[in-house]
Amino acid sequence: MSGPRWLTEPEDLPLRDELRGMTPYGAPQLEVPVRLNTNENSYPLPDEVVAAVEKALSVTLRDLNRYPDRDAVALREDLAAYLNETATGGLAAPLTAAHVWAANGSNEIQQQLLQAFAGPGRTVLGFTPGYSMHPLLAAATGAAWVPARRGDDFDLDPADAAEQVARVRPDVVFLCSPNNPTGTALPPEVLAAVLAAAPGMVVVDEAYAEFARPGTRSALTLLPDHPRLVVTRTMSKAFAFAGARVGYLAAHPAVVQAVQRVRLPYHLSTLTQAAARAALAHARALLATVAAVKEQRDRIVATLRGMGLRVAPSDANFVLFGVFADQKAVWRALLDHGVLVRDVGLPGWLRVTAGTPAETDAFLAALADVLAVPTGAPAAVEGE
Repeated sequence: MSGPRWLTEPEDLPLRDELRGMTPYGAPQLEVPVRLNTNENSYPLPDEVVAAVEKALSVTLRDLNRYPDRDAVALREDLAAYLNETATGGLAAPLTAAHVWAANGSNEIQQQLLQAFAGPGRTVLGFTPGYSMHPLLAAATGAAWVPARRGDDFDLDPADAAEQVARVRPDVVFLCSPNNPTGTALPPEVLAAVLAAAPGMVVVDEAYAEFARPGTRSALTLLPDHPRLVVTRTMSKAFAFAGARVGYLAAHPAVVQAVQRVRLPYHLSTLTQAAARAALAHARALLATVAAVKEQRDRIVATLRGMGLRVAPSDANFVLFGVFADQKAVWRALLDHGVLVRDVGLPGWLRVTAGTPAETDAFLAALADVLAVPTGAPAAVEGE
């Protein structure tokens, strides 16, 4: 007698063809002493923020029998105020709640954008290597993904980027500043060239914007003159709020209205909205760790270059380094030393998150041991 059918693998589920062979997105979640593979902020929430979040949540508990504000208006007002105060380069006109939309992480924000502006029969273009979720989101929403090329140093030339966009004429262009996995910021002239060439929407993913070096201009400054420009952000990184899952966008109010047509009802819980608002009220305390993370990032860059490694310039909270003949072997050797970094699938390269000073110490010591060189001595890398 056979058991229930759900205990056996079905022979042929009617899965969409473009999803066959795909694997779910995600980095390894391994229990090791030093985890530097997912670009989390290694610093826990300050006590004052924990207390504020706890108080905010306690106020909402008796009303959990009611649905949350499905438009998250108060949260969007707070996010707009935060952007108005902190946008590098300054804003020509202040943002309001009408310019901002919030969702379950910036991934859901970008998914909603593709649901509204891409989809079957439409095209999404991104410059690779870039954020690996973008092609997955395109496939999940039925859009065609077109990978555009970067330069040898992961840079983008304005004329070349514009030519690639003009040739493909995509419905949505993804840009990242800083770019993941390289950490490189987007020069303003590149964004201007792409905006001039793009017939559709241009989405600038600024998940790591708060970690940028001085003088790095945010795409937010261009919003008033470009109604098809969208800037996406997250509270996961600089705010050390990854577990809360809050992402948001800033754009023309018409873009926000379009995205609301595809959002799920009540997609942000009452608890999430309350926690995020409490965190934003204590933004200064939360962002105090950004300077410490940037210090460790710059330390990693300088030390790895001193070891003879190639390192991409970083305006994020992570560093891309190489070039190894076998990056998988280096990744495994670091893991054997108790340090987990990210193999992003870029041949010869690995990515490490900038964490606490102690985590940086552990990573640098492990890498020096793996490469059999003292810190500051050149390492044997591919091509040497």
